[in-house]
Amino acid sequence: MEPGKKKSIDASIKKHKSSAKSLIAVFQDIQKQQGYLSEEAVRYAADKLKVPASRAFAVATFYSAFSLIPRGRNTIDVCLGTACHIKGGGRIAERISRHLQIKPEDRTRDGRFSLHTVRCLGCCALAPVVKVNNDIHADTTQDRISSILEKYQ
Repeated sequence: MEPGKKKSIDASIKKHKSSAKSLIAVFQDIQKQQGYLSEEAVRYAADKLKVPASRAFAVATFYSAFSLIPRGRNTIDVCLGTACHIKGGGRIAERISRHLQIKPEDRTRDGRFSLHTVRCLGCCALAPVVKVNNDIHADTTQDRISSILEKYQ
């Protein structure tokens, strides 16, 4: 691993008081800085926090907020919770998938977008919902997909 990345992880561990309880916070910092949790970063953090690697990877894979593969610069989350599903969330996810020529949980070749399906974004009254980065797009229709994505080109 690059020395700069190690220093960054060391600083995060120090900031969070270097205990096993800080694993999630350290992972959040790593993902914010690197865009994902690389295997070497997970192992390095686990070693420094004296946490078994198996536990660190269990945490990293349990929470959907963490990704073990690089994400695109723009992360698209399509809600498939009950309200969004009923209002066409699945068809919207399929349309975005075709538009970007990627499958859910993948990213475009240029690294501009990654597509994810999620169980609930917690804004059911706005269904169907597409979240791009931190922007919520409510009452999304298949016809609006192109114009939504253009904003992030």
